[in-house]
Amino acid sequence: MVASTSQAEEAVCRRRADPETPQLSKNGDIMLGGVFSLHSKWQGRMDTYMQKPLPLQCTSFNLRGIQYIQAMLLAIEEINNSTDLLPGISLGYKIYDICGSISRGVGVTLALTNGNEEISSASDGACARPGQVQAIVGVGHSTPSMAISTVIGPFHIPLISHFATCACLSDKTKYPSFLRTIPSDYYQSRALAQLVKYFGWTWVGAIRSNDDYGNDGMAIFTETAQQLGICLEYSVSFYRTDPPDKIKKIVNIIKTSTSKVIVTFLAHMDIDLLIHELSRHNLTGYQWVGTEAWIFDSQTASMDKHHILDGAIGLSIPKAHVSGMREFILNVKPLNSTRNELFTDFWETLFDCKFKHSKSSSENQKECTGHEVVTGVENTYTDMSLMPIFYNVYKGVYTVAHALHNILSCNRTCNNMVKLDPFTILQHIRKIRFTTKEGDEVYFNENGDPAAKYEIINWQPTENGIVDFVTVGLYDASLSADKQLKLQNKSLIWAQNSQQVPLSVCSDKCPPGTRKVLQKGKPVCCYDCLRCTEGQISNTTDSITCVICHPEFWSNEERDACVKKEAEFLSYEEIMGALLTAASLFGTCMTAVVAFIFFRYRQTPIVRANNSELSFLLLFSLILCFLCSLTFMGRPSEWSCMLRHTVFGITFVLCISCVLGKTIVVLMAFRATLPGSDVMKWFGPAQQKLSVLGFTLIQVIICILWLTISPPFPFKNFKKFKDKIILECALGSAVGFWAVLGYIGLLAILCFVLAFLARKLPDNFNEAKFITFSMLIFCAVWITFIPAYVSSPGKFSVAVEIFAILASSFGLLICIFIPKCYIILLKPEKNTKKNMMEKGAPKSS
Repeated sequence: MVASTSQAEEAVCRRRADPETPQLSKNGDIMLGGVFSLHSKWQGRMDTYMQKPLPLQCTSFNLRGIQYIQAMLLAIEEINNSTDLLPGISLGYKIYDICGSISRGVGVTLALTNGNEEISSASDGACARPGQVQAIVGVGHSTPSMAISTVIGPFHIPLISHFATCACLSDKTKYPSFLRTIPSDYYQSRALAQLVKYFGWTWVGAIRSNDDYGNDGMAIFTETAQQLGICLEYSVSFYRTDPPDKIKKIVNIIKTSTSKVIVTFLAHMDIDLLIHELSRHNLTGYQWVGTEAWIFDSQTASMDKHHILDGAIGLSIPKAHVSGMREFILNVKPLNSTRNELFTDFWETLFDCKFKHSKSSSENQKECTGHEVVTGVENTYTDMSLMPIFYNVYKGVYTVAHALHNILSCNRTCNNMVKLDPFTILQHIRKIRFTTKEGDEVYFNENGDPAAKYEIINWQPTENGIVDFVTVGLYDASLSADKQLKLQNKSLIWAQNSQQVPLSVCSDKCPPGTRKVLQKGKPVCCYDCLRCTEGQISNTTDSITCVICHPEFWSNEERDACVKKEAEFLSYEEIMGALLTAASLFGTCMTAVVAFIFFRYRQTPIVRANNSELSFLLLFSLILCFLCSLTFMGRPSEWSCMLRHTVFGITFVLCISCVLGKTIVVLMAFRATLPGSDVMKWFGPAQQKLSVLGFTLIQVIICILWLTISPPFPFKNFKKFKDKIILECALGSAVGFWAVLGYIGLLAILCFVLAFLARKLPDNFNEAKFITFSMLIFCAVWITFIPAYVSSPGKFSVAVEIFAILASSFGLLICIFIPKCYIILLKPEKNTKKNMMEKGAPKSS
């Protein structure tokens, strides 16, 4: 508006543009604005800019728009009649039709903001004045909502939408005064992606409306789908005003695609246009996934004559029931008292007739009487399938009323002295929380959005050809991620009335035991399945990697599980272990028998002549040597590992010490026979015992140091075999182990050298010969043991070590004691002192 003055006239504000007349209006103490699309299209025109453009000519009357208006009027009527909410305050309204046009939406919004008078007085010389309405309800599409919110945002006038779902409108920096009673597409897009993932569809097509609703919603869906491993074979867009060639291109894309699932972000008018084109090509058998814009719209279902969308699944606003709303919507008498032009368009569209005075009446069309019965027809207006959206309009009006109730401090009466301004109302609306008469809680988050809850709808055709919208699940964004999507135990109908979930993948799932390898140049959903290598598994479907089994486990033949490796150790139960155990026990028993024979004939010359005390000590040590081999069998433990090598080392040193003592006795005995020799007094029985004790004590000290510094311990060897665990004893300190063996070897060599030197002494029974031979066997066994031990795999190395112990023990037993037993038992005539003292015949050199 612009101010103009003259000397004779008071200053006035004149409107520059043509006045915008509301389609419905009613005065009240507080005014609300309503913006709806009572028409879905407008007549195209070519402006030459040579003259002022004509007003927009709206066409295609939209019965849904009247339903939304009726929902708003019902809420206002209930509030005005209420004694609890805004008592004594009446709400008025101005409702405009924008025909789906963005430019017209901006124009009527300015009219609601500035007032609609062509001329008004200019107080204090300025045309600025407070807004004529305190809040605006309506605007059912995202793009007009964005334009209108941009205009009224600086004035902080609240705009509460019932059907604009674009997530972009949650940006409060751009749209500070926008709120809505329908969830944002941010949640719907993510819910659609989760729904697609739930049914295993990883290869889908995508079609969207080429506007803010479709583009923004599909962008969020695509981002979420990628995170969930879903690939889009194609993603195309169109708008209802696009040329037919563009729609045909989309149909051809669908024809040539391999995906069988189509995800849509389409307004209901766009899906209607696409269905019409698909019907011409008879393209059925595709699984459609839709949004709340059309998934529960019976008008869309009625247009699908070729059953293109049968079995469709998608998200809808939860069903709602508002007592009295259906009756109020069907009661059109109040509309008859409003402007005649609105009622005429509505009535002619509702009953498909024409009034006589109508400009477009024709002779062939049924004449309207104005007394037709609304309940007698079945069309879009009498269809209440969009009751949840009507309820959103209803809640939007109540939201403003509750905010006003709080601002005016209403109790029994309201404080009329409070000066209202849109900014204060907006602040109160953002913080509002109330419960409707139906028991639903209404509130907004920091972005002006309500709680996101959806029903999952499945199109199930009935026998009479009517589609039944069956609720088969729920989605609640307020729950944790794993509980948001919940499908009920209901049978679903899929494309072409199939009972089986359709398959839509680029590549079949990779079974357990394999991993996915991407195909070069193709999306991540297109891949080959490669079998896991040995020692690796995948126990899930579509695994991208094979997991290496724990060292104690190995992959099974199917490569889908790690099975515990077989633990290998020398066991008593197996044949080899049993034989070695038997040999050990046999040697023990044999030594015990020899000891018994020696004890039985301990007074005989052959026993007494060979130092009976050292003989019995040697037999005792041989028993220990045979028994110590048993510590090498069975599952290694901390105690068995420490015992096996230390006991082995000490017993063998004890054994060799006794043999060494006997060898020295032989040498000393020969020296004692020489004239004037008193050597035996230096190596008598006491000295022999002390030497054995001393030699053995040195080995005991070595073993104690070994066990103290770094003792042997049980060890699991994973390196020798891939599919087996070798249970063995680690040496701990290699120095300790070789010190023990080295000391044994040193004594054995010393014993061998001394026995070798005494082998030709001229006694009839020279024990040195047998000791020499036993030491020769002992050394040969342990020299051949080393390469055999190193080259033997697993438990066989332990078997080789046991065999060496037993062989060397048997060698000592047989070589030293069996000849004596032979004489004692079979040749008693030689077991005499005389025979023992005789000199053996000298041997030629």
